[in-house]
Amino acid sequence: MSALPFAFAYPAILGALIALPVIWWLLRLTPPRPQAEVFPPLKILATVLKREETPAQSPWWLTLLRMLLAAAVILAIADPVFNPRTSSLASGGPLVLFIDNSWASAPDWERRVQTADALIDDAESAGAIVSIAFSADPSNDATPGTASAAREKLRAAEPKPLVPDRQRAFEALRAALDGTRPGTLAFLTDGAASSDADGIVRQLSDLQPAELRVIEGDAAQTIAISGAANTADAMTVKVTRLGSSGAASVPLNAQDAQGRVIATGRADFAPGQTAVNAGISAPFEMRNDFARVSINTGATAGAVHLLDDAFKRRRVVLLSGESGDEFQPLLSPLYYIQRALEPYADLVRPTDANLSVAIPKLLANNPSVIIMADIGRLPEDTYAPLQRWISNGGMLLRFAGPRLAAAPADDPLIPVILRQGERALGGSLSWSEPQALADFPAFGPFAGIPRPTDVTINRQVLAEPTPDLAERTWASLADGTPLVTMNRMNAGQIVLFHVSAEATWSNLPISGTFVEMLRHLVQISRSGGVTSESSGSVRVAETLPPFRMLTAKGTLITETGNARPLIPNAKAAPVANFDNPPGLYGSEDGFAALNVLPDNAELKPLDMTGVNVVRAGLVGGESWSAKPLLFFVAFLLLLADSLIVLFMNGAFSRMRPRARTLATIAIALSAGLMLRPDLLHADDTQPGDDIIMQRLDNTHLAYVVTGEQDVDDISEEGLNGLTRFLTYRTTLEPAPPVGLDLNKDELSFYPIIYWPISAAAPMPSNAAISRIDAYMRNGGTVLFDTRDQIDSLEGGSDTTANGQRLQQILANLDIPPLEPVPHDHVLTKSFYLLSSFPGRYAGSPLWIEARQGSQNQNNANRPAAAADGVSPILITANDFAGAWAVDDNDTPLLPTVPPDETQREYAFRAGVNIMMYMLTGNYKTDQVHVPDLLERLGQ
Repeated sequence: MSALPFAFAYPAILGALIALPVIWWLLRLTPPRPQAEVFPPLKILATVLKREETPAQSPWWLTLLRMLLAAAVILAIADPVFNPRTSSLASGGPLVLFIDNSWASAPDWERRVQTADALIDDAESAGAIVSIAFSADPSNDATPGTASAAREKLRAAEPKPLVPDRQRAFEALRAALDGTRPGTLAFLTDGAASSDADGIVRQLSDLQPAELRVIEGDAAQTIAISGAANTADAMTVKVTRLGSSGAASVPLNAQDAQGRVIATGRADFAPGQTAVNAGISAPFEMRNDFARVSINTGATAGAVHLLDDAFKRRRVVLLSGESGDEFQPLLSPLYYIQRALEPYADLVRPTDANLSVAIPKLLANNPSVIIMADIGRLPEDTYAPLQRWISNGGMLLRFAGPRLAAAPADDPLIPVILRQGERALGGSLSWSEPQALADFPAFGPFAGIPRPTDVTINRQVLAEPTPDLAERTWASLADGTPLVTMNRMNAGQIVLFHVSAEATWSNLPISGTFVEMLRHLVQISRSGGVTSESSGSVRVAETLPPFRMLTAKGTLITETGNARPLIPNAKAAPVANFDNPPGLYGSEDGFAALNVLPDNAELKPLDMTGVNVVRAGLVGGESWSAKPLLFFVAFLLLLADSLIVLFMNGAFSRMRPRARTLATIAIALSAGLMLRPDLLHADDTQPGDDIIMQRLDNTHLAYVVTGEQDVDDISEEGLNGLTRFLTYRTTLEPAPPVGLDLNKDELSFYPIIYWPISAAAPMPSNAAISRIDAYMRNGGTVLFDTRDQIDSLEGGSDTTANGQRLQQILANLDIPPLEPVPHDHVLTKSFYLLSSFPGRYAGSPLWIEARQGSQNQNNANRPAAAADGVSPILITANDFAGAWAVDDNDTPLLPTVPPDETQREYAFRAGVNIMMYMLTGNYKTDQVHVPDLLERLGQ
């Protein structure tokens, strides 16, 4: 490209430079400077005696300054233009314009049109025909024609929010030329390669034009967003740029659905870096309100990244049937769930172990999913709010376990009817081997996940066969039994894994398939959160109609044009094209976002290696006028001249001194009202703190106050007797026992609570039962004593009144399956060696939590138990407190039945073993300590 360094738009004005000598002569003389004299008469008289002054010449530098001012004005009027454009089309063929009208051409599209128009003017002046093609149009008529026809096509063209399909446009151009060699082939490109194999420059060169001119414009400034992820702490945005010459810092804005900026961030590029991951920090709730993220300095479709429901981070509540064990995390029911979902969801754990209190608080946080791991029974007052929450779009995800296996069959929060008990596979009492998984059905959320070959199921809960069971089964075993079932409840869903959430029933939780299954389930949940007052459902259709379209300048419009419905593909993410341009597809109730660039794409420059091209710039880019600059210089010279004249005339010396400024008034602010000492003391020390500290410093046995004076007296005296026995026979020295009001007293201070059951006492409130349930869930143990020597918990005709009351209480508690204490249980050897656990009576067994696999596995192969194997519940009818109750002289208050002091001794020993079991757990069954125990025994 050849061009003069500069030219004048009005060269005739330069003739005014001849007048500069005249201006010099006029400005060389100046009147004498007035002098200011003080009043003293002698100095005035001395001045009078001076000879007459004549005009003197002005300083040479002042005259030069004024000459430069005049010259600058003359040159500015002449309008010098640097690098003016000249016509330089090659002859011998038609002018071919190959124009990128992609998203990246939107910022300087007007200049591109002006450049193309100027080339068409040159072709018209030369009498050449013009062929024109646009790379982002679905079809092109590139047949060479007149200049006026080319102008009409150019005026009708506009930038599209698409990556250019240069290959399609090139094929149309080559077919239209039909072997004709172009004269000048001008490629007005956006500068970015449309794919890794984009060889459009070489293909254009193969048309053998007389001149191949590449016009890029401001391609180096192109920048785009190619991905966004809602991580645990912030939103991560991938930003890519075309130019990489220097460092750059790009501002990012996150906007809501109304277009308001609610969070900001920055993408910092190092020299030579073309892609960077930036973060926008914001709270979880605010990030879920993001509707789009954009580059603050860009106004293109590529500088905008639309967000949909899939982007929103789900809030998932985790609930467990037992407390987590920080020393044995792998045994926690929620450990593997938490590890699987942490990268994809915001996990919330209850702050209160009392589910009656915790569940309403958790529902108030608008969760999308609630996960329950081995919870059989919920507090009665939580069923209604949970059902409302599910009906309004929530997803309840449950996992099986011993508690769920023992839950009532009519539980409304279980998706299918369960058979009572569990099915063991591969045990001594089973005819089946551990089962593998079958292929996931195509209609469920797990479609597309490969069937794992290394996952086996050893134990599960079974569903009763129903006509619609197959339709509600999302995963099954190789033998056809359901593994994951679901049921709709209005707009929500209840999903059940028929295995436990930890690795005791199967190795599914420790597989990668488990992560994928949970991620898919969370992904289909309602993204914005669900409240118990929400209404309506969000169902994504198989075909999504165009809803809002994205323009090339990055704005959303309602006009959908020729856009076709989007068909989601489960195997691959959709890519923007002519049929499905970028935008939102769906409706107000739910939509999917389709962006310009695929995820993690990077902008790369066009490959021009090995091709002889002539580079040129856009009209208005290379050529520029010096007129504004010269006028600005003239103004500065005029301002300097005026100041110099004022200074020489003494204007500054006659100015009055500035008035003194007022002194700054310091206003003392009070530091604040001092709190009264008595109020401070009242706030810091609550009533009863000394009692609480005392109970924390000592181990106390506790009993439930029933309200019946004689029952409560026996409970207190019984625990007093056991406390003294423990002090005499063991190193444990408990403090006096404590009576508890279940409605208000703190229960977590006590390792075990003795609860004497009395049918005559008032039925505990739902709140009290919920607090007991939370106490058991967090590792506490409750010893229920019906004191009536019943030998069955099945509720037969011989059930006593106290037994019926116990069943009423247990019906509202989430308890595991129970069994009598096995002969090899740690309770039989925690301190004394015992074979039974008598009290005042000796006929009732002591019921505890059933160990998993206890019926078909030997002791060495039993799975490890959480919480050190301590059962959260003990049940007896032998009246322990009646046997332990003694007066101050250690005289028994109640006789044993039959009268036998040996039985009372064994009752005390049973109490000691229970307390040691509470405090040490399965220590005695830990095989690691067997050598030390044998060494201490001298064996």
